[in-house]
Amino acid sequence: MKNLFNDRVIASFTIGICVILASYVLMKGYRDRNSKENVIHVTGMGSRNFDSDLIVWRGSFSKTSNDLAAASAALESDRNTIKSYLMGKGIQENEIVFSAMEIKKNYNETRNSNGDITATTLTGYSLSQMVAIESSEVSKVEQISREVTELIASGVEFYSESPEFYYTKLAELKVEMVSEATSDARLRAEKIAQSAGGELGSLQSAEMGIFQIVGQNSDEDYSWGGAFNTSSRRKTASITMQLNFDID
Repeated sequence: MKNLFNDRVIASFTIGICVILASYVLMKGYRDRNSKENVIHVTGMGSRNFDSDLIVWRGSFSKTSNDLAAASAALESDRNTIKSYLMGKGIQENEIVFSAMEIKKNYNETRNSNGDITATTLTGYSLSQMVAIESSEVSKVEQISREVTELIASGVEFYSESPEFYYTKLAELKVEMVSEATSDARLRAEKIAQSAGGELGSLQSAEMGIFQIVGQNSDEDYSWGGAFNTSSRRKTASITMQLNFDID
């Protein structure tokens, strides 16, 4: 009988604890729900159009010969021709950087009736090298990249890549855009609060969104990971700020 009484007391105590916990959870959920209803979530944007102030342009040239020394000498001659051409166009010598020479051996393969290689014969060498120019004189280098086919008349097989355009003051620009996006988000929040008959309260949280750089006036797609255009000289940068405010 005593054990039965103790079991009933324990059961009643347990039920009481469960009721208290359930009530606490319901009350907390109600308060949280009301709290969330009194928060405004807004997104502001800052953007800037700007012109690139740094250009990087690359090109490559090559020579092929059955004699390695002859190919090397021919490539060196091309290198000197290219250097003289660029300096004649106004490029400073310290802005011209040549990469290390790459050497590729060329083989002639002999195959049997099954297509298997039975012998290889060295037929010569292909030597190649790259040249890169990094300059703040964007217009000048961009123009040279279009005229570089003039080197063909000098017997140089030069392959030009598309120039890449950068902006060296991107960090300062980003700070200005974050300020603009934050102000834009706050203005949106104030209008929403006024429309709802309330007043904007304190800022609860702020989170910076993705930083994007695309070509100016282009139909270039934005990326979830952030676009970073290098092919356009004139660009548009944008950034978003997500702010959460209380409503009084």
